[in-house]
Amino acid sequence: MQKSLWNEEPLALKVRPKDFDEFVGQEHLLSKGLPLRVAIENDKLYSCILYGPPGCGKTSLAAVIKNRTKNDFKHFSAAIQGVGALKPMMKEAEEMFSRTGHPTVIFVDEIHRFSKSQQDTMLPYVESGSVILIGATTENPSFEITPALLSRCRVFTFNPLSKENVIFILKKALKSEKIAFQDSELDVIAEMSKGDARTALNSLEEAIEMAKQSGLSEVTNVEELIQKSLPRYRKHADEHYDFISALHKSMRGSDPDAAVYYLASMLESGEDPLYVARRVVRFASEDIGLADPRALNIAIDAYQAAHFIGMPECTTALAQAVIYCAVASKSNAVYRAYTKASEEVRTHPYEKVPLMLRNAPTKLMKDMGYGKGYVYQHDVKGAFLIQNYLPKRLKGKVFYQPTSRGLEKKIKEKLERIWKNFKNWEDTP
Repeated sequence: MQKSLWNEEPLALKVRPKDFDEFVGQEHLLSKGLPLRVAIENDKLYSCILYGPPGCGKTSLAAVIKNRTKNDFKHFSAAIQGVGALKPMMKEAEEMFSRTGHPTVIFVDEIHRFSKSQQDTMLPYVESGSVILIGATTENPSFEITPALLSRCRVFTFNPLSKENVIFILKKALKSEKIAFQDSELDVIAEMSKGDARTALNSLEEAIEMAKQSGLSEVTNVEELIQKSLPRYRKHADEHYDFISALHKSMRGSDPDAAVYYLASMLESGEDPLYVARRVVRFASEDIGLADPRALNIAIDAYQAAHFIGMPECTTALAQAVIYCAVASKSNAVYRAYTKASEEVRTHPYEKVPLMLRNAPTKLMKDMGYGKGYVYQHDVKGAFLIQNYLPKRLKGKVFYQPTSRGLEKKIKEKLERIWKNFKNWEDTP
């Protein structure tokens, strides 16, 4: 964090809470009587992972713990320090524990930056009780924390701060400043921060400095003094998966407005348009399929457009595909058919192709029965004759069951006419 030009420490650090009476937000975890707060107040803390978005209070809670605990407290940042620097700290904690019986509290900020093998180096110390590990992460612990370490820690999920929480923090920070802000200007900063107190305080600090340089005693248009923030979307974090999931579900729910909104949220925040296009292609076959085969064509065309012209020109092509997929008839019958077939293959991987269906380019193969009994469809009336093409054990097995939506309604009707003849066919060899 950069140092303020007129303060000895950044504003975000200056207003960091020292105890619970100064802590703002996370009431679902830190209200009086709740387990986490009780554990901290009684200095009976256990290893835990603090998971939540930036600027929601994870590091601030660590500061409160530091002021509360009688145990030795160490702060470690995985963003700027390697695991090699952590090992001596762990070893020292082990030695202290063996001498005094008191554990060392080690706060590891951005713990997700450690690889799984690096995280495993902490296991013996957490397991022995010599270290109380407090890990802070913006990434989902289910994916970023090794299962062995995760099983030894409780996970506490922090929420983005409410706009009211952020405004309260901003007003507290302004008590030591001589520049005035209208409530409407603080509202703008809070809205732009999207629940990130650190971002809000940095924006406030930037506005204060710009106002001082301009000789202003009051800020009346904060947007002219600070840069506008990007939408809250981080393409390499949980939002990457959250937003693509929201896009997928909005298209499945036939809501073109929500779908194009999530598309814009991703593209305007720097997401790779080809990644989005690939997911739309997948959606077109998984959730629409033969109910509207044009959806797949349009999705592939959008992918090609994104590949040819890139951003920002490809945005309308992707929007066209997303909107079309949202309003198209839906069916996951193709997806279900493949899922059933793949399960069958995995369960019985050694089924042989019936001799009738095998090619017989040599006399030996013909003598072995390859191709025997196969009827060339174009040699019969209407170019259609019911034959069993599956392995004998699977004769009559149905994988594809079309819906009554879109084009699949006609497909279903045709297959039903065919299936009526199954009774006269299933007993044949």
